[in-house]
Amino acid sequence: MSLSVNQPSRRAFLRHTGLGLGGVALSSMLYRDLLADNGTAPSGLTHFAPRAKSVIWLFMIGGASHLESFDPKPALNQYAGKAFVETPYGNVLDSPFLENERVVAFDPNNGFVRKTCYPLQVGFKKRGESGLEISDWWPHVGDCADDLCLIRSMWTEDSNHGAQLQFHTGRHRIDGFFPTIGAWATYGLGSLNDNLPEFVVMGTPLADCCGGQEAHRANYLGPQYDGIPLQVDPENSMPYLAPEQEVFAEEQQQQFGLLEQLNQFTAEQHPDDQAIRARIRAYELAFRMQTTVPEVVDLQQETETTRRAYGLDQEETKTFGQQMLTARRLVERGVRFVQVYHGNNGGAGNWDAHGNLKSNHTKMCRQVDQPIGALLKDLKQRGLLDETLVVWATEFGRTPGTQGSNGRDHHPYGFTVWMAGGGIKGGIAHGATDELGFHAVENRHYVTDVHATVLHQLGLDARRLVIPGRQRLERDFGHPIHEIMA
Repeated sequence: MSLSVNQPSRRAFLRHTGLGLGGVALSSMLYRDLLADNGTAPSGLTHFAPRAKSVIWLFMIGGASHLESFDPKPALNQYAGKAFVETPYGNVLDSPFLENERVVAFDPNNGFVRKTCYPLQVGFKKRGESGLEISDWWPHVGDCADDLCLIRSMWTEDSNHGAQLQFHTGRHRIDGFFPTIGAWATYGLGSLNDNLPEFVVMGTPLADCCGGQEAHRANYLGPQYDGIPLQVDPENSMPYLAPEQEVFAEEQQQQFGLLEQLNQFTAEQHPDDQAIRARIRAYELAFRMQTTVPEVVDLQQETETTRRAYGLDQEETKTFGQQMLTARRLVERGVRFVQVYHGNNGGAGNWDAHGNLKSNHTKMCRQVDQPIGALLKDLKQRGLLDETLVVWATEFGRTPGTQGSNGRDHHPYGFTVWMAGGGIKGGIAHGATDELGFHAVENRHYVTDVHATVLHQLGLDARRLVIPGRQRLERDFGHPIHEIMA
């Protein structure tokens, strides 16, 4: 086979035919194949028997109040208006003295601040047979109480919104950028679906002030393990996924056929070149994704009953409902890690209720409660919850004391996240804060304990995910929370 000097190169063909997902996605698939062929990538085999196949990671940007969600404290009503002093070590109502790890702040939150107890802004009640206490702002998630594991003893270092990045990497932003939990999961595991990315991201990411897209990137693991952005729009679901305008399917197939011939010609000239084989497989995968990805986000394939359950018929729940329904469709098709952001406002985040907490959280909870509840119920009904680990998180909680007249400040000393499915016990609360919800006082967990637990349920030992030449701190690995595992 001979080529004219006027014929375009493979690189030019790929750029103009729209065969790729864009640079990041295509390099991800190509690079994994290359490393696997060279025997230098993770094998895709788990370190021990996994309890989960996939993760859906939900992150509320800005700091949702643990007190008005999943750790209600009636003592706040009892002591309402009573002055106390917030410190990194305790307050007048939760003595004795509690030793606390360093808290790095760019604001005065970790100083000695005189405040008054701010009463709960919403009611709460026991939910399900387990009797977990959950606020009235979360009725749909509350219906799933017997599937939830509330971890009420989280703490973190950053008292400002760099804690958003810290929750995803385990490191304070002054330390630099590090791989995220989604990147570690996809680094350690092989793909379950040859037609879709392994790590998908939906929703508007963190603002640049608080970590930006570094909250779903792989950093030194390499861009091949970055999260791939996805929009719930069949016409524009991924960057560079669709062919160029006026390129018909038949024409694209002919272009792909010629591209394949070019690659095969090179393969014949270099029969031992593993990179050529990997490149051919990556191109074929990118071609298949042009059909697969738009199909995944075509929610009209779902029944009207299902779409209503997720809140697609209501303006306030439509956007997040679409993302939750798409998340279910992604894990159903074998995507390993689905990360969904909620609350981006171009700054610290919409959950950051320094004032007007009641109106703020009423609105924010209403946007996500029904879609999340529908996701949990849908996964369970389809038999997918046992193999899908759902994580709900936020960077920190809110203070027991009032800020201004009707808000709560940042609170890194004790807050709540929850997990459901994926081999996690349901209907339990693990850990505890004191009577005001100020300090985590029982079974305290730094954020990387959540990471270690997620990896453990996927069958991975965080300590065995070692990169030559990269030294990790002890706290980077975290400790799996074995007490919550079924």
